[in-house]
Amino acid sequence: MSKSLRGFKWLVGTVVGVSLLGGCGAPPAEGESTPAEATEQAQGALTAQVSAGKASMAASERVTVEVTLTNTSSSPVSLYKWDAPGEGLTEGRLSVSRDGQPVAYTGAHYKRVMGRAEDLITLAPGQSISGPVVVSDAYDLSVSGNYTLRYELEAHAGVSALSSNSVTLFIEGRRNSLEGAQAMGVVTGESLSYSGACTTSQQSSISSAFSGAQTYSNNAYTYLSGTPSPTSRFTTWFGTYNTTNWNTIKSHFSAIKSAFASAAVTVDCSCKDTGTYAYVYPTQPYKIYVCGAFWSAPTTGTDSKAGTLVHEMSHFNVVAGTDDWAYGQTAAKNLAKSNPTNARDNADSHEYFAENNPSLP
Repeated sequence: MSKSLRGFKWLVGTVVGVSLLGGCGAPPAEGESTPAEATEQAQGALTAQVSAGKASMAASERVTVEVTLTNTSSSPVSLYKWDAPGEGLTEGRLSVSRDGQPVAYTGAHYKRVMGRAEDLITLAPGQSISGPVVVSDAYDLSVSGNYTLRYELEAHAGVSALSSNSVTLFIEGRRNSLEGAQAMGVVTGESLSYSGACTTSQQSSISSAFSGAQTYSNNAYTYLSGTPSPTSRFTTWFGTYNTTNWNTIKSHFSAIKSAFASAAVTVDCSCKDTGTYAYVYPTQPYKIYVCGAFWSAPTTGTDSKAGTLVHEMSHFNVVAGTDDWAYGQTAAKNLAKSNPTNARDNADSHEYFAENNPSLP
């Protein structure tokens, strides 16, 4: 599955009976223009529609599409603001391909605090929410071609997957954040530096967390260097056991521990969002932005400062290139059962495996 399709996190509890059924519209035939408005393709409680103002974009133009979500049910539907257009959509909720091949998501990956009422948007029956989504800020558009875009939500907690109509645009290639960024991944010798006006106290907390992250990643790699077997610890977080899957996770932690041991890591303190622990740009190692929730987390343990650094380090493409398919221990455990492939690509699953709290053999 493309990195441009991200996991969708629903609030479950007050939302009852949400059924999402989707399909994909066909791209225009050769010689036909892309429609400025595309029709809704989903039936059920929530529908999604994507539209574009024009059929082609020059390299100098900012590529933007309009996304509309509509509640067609008789009950309210709630979703997190980062999954909604306009205010959110900061984590790659679009599926983007070029000439039939998925393109890389280059925007930020976040570790969120889940369950906060202030992060929810509720759509009343019949209500819609619309807003622009800037594609060129978060996807690799470096090569000219025909790009197909959809808004997609992964099935989660018994909710069927939703896929909007497709919109196809010709986009002229432009410079993107991948250029030069990968060079930052060269290992140059361990160091820890700070930016974003970190206070002396914050630097001390980060230093302790960094040491904890080194211990976590070293211990995880040592564990995985033992005899492969379907242990409770492995299957709880990563699902189906076989030697290939075991070695995949082992290779991830080999890269994570090596980065903590020998890379030049910068931790930035400028983010103040209390609903976010931290975030990174996957193509820009090894800079980690820590946010408001990071400071109230314990140094070690579940959802700790040290674990957060492991989570974020796993996101870098030059490390493990993980995604965010599920947040929190309960959702991560469920993911391991329902979709082990995504669990082995999930940053929180790596964090909880490393923290191992409560301890699993």
